[in-house]
Amino acid sequence: MIVTIARQFGSGGRKIGKLLSEKLDIAYYDKNLLTLVAKESGLDPDVVEGLDEKATNSFLYSLSIGAAATLDNGFRIEPQMPLNDKLFIAQHDVIRQISADPCVIVGRCADYILRKREDCVKLFIYADIEKRVEYAVSEYNVNPKKAQSVVSRTDKTRANYYNYYSTRKWGDPNNYDLCIDSGKLGIEGSVELIIFYLRQRGML
Repeated sequence: MIVTIARQFGSGGRKIGKLLSEKLDIAYYDKNLLTLVAKESGLDPDVVEGLDEKATNSFLYSLSIGAAATLDNGFRIEPQMPLNDKLFIAQHDVIRQISADPCVIVGRCADYILRKREDCVKLFIYADIEKRVEYAVSEYNVNPKKAQSVVSRTDKTRANYYNYYSTRKWGDPNNYDLCIDSGKLGIEGSVELIIFYLRQRGML
């Protein structure tokens, strides 16, 4: 069983994923996945972190080859390819590798990469903007005066990344098995709901 978590910034998706992995006693991948990706791609770990969940800015290159969603048709790393695309392909391969065992994967188009897996449960975590701004300030020490802008900008970056590297729209409920308003349920309540859902699906 694989659980993928896409999340709005400030919704607590990372905490939910971590707590879920602990309760299920399975592996958890978020930022730690970048170490594996750096090794796979041969890129400097600092470069990998700087490009994490960011789509390429190479407009002309994008026009010439299309988005990296063509991976399924044999698209592979080429010397002239932008670093963002090289990183995505390496990340794609790493996610396929780690999904050989039960785990929770946060972000990084994992739901799209593993969309053909019958044992993959795809979640989207969201909350209203006020809750997410509060969370950004308390958990990430974001300047309260800039918090709403940071939240909106980060969501836009994540959406651009997902929309570019998949054939789907980020946040569209049709892409996920379960969408959860963490602003109403909280971290613990969201995890309890996920576990209940997994049991109802016969996966636990």
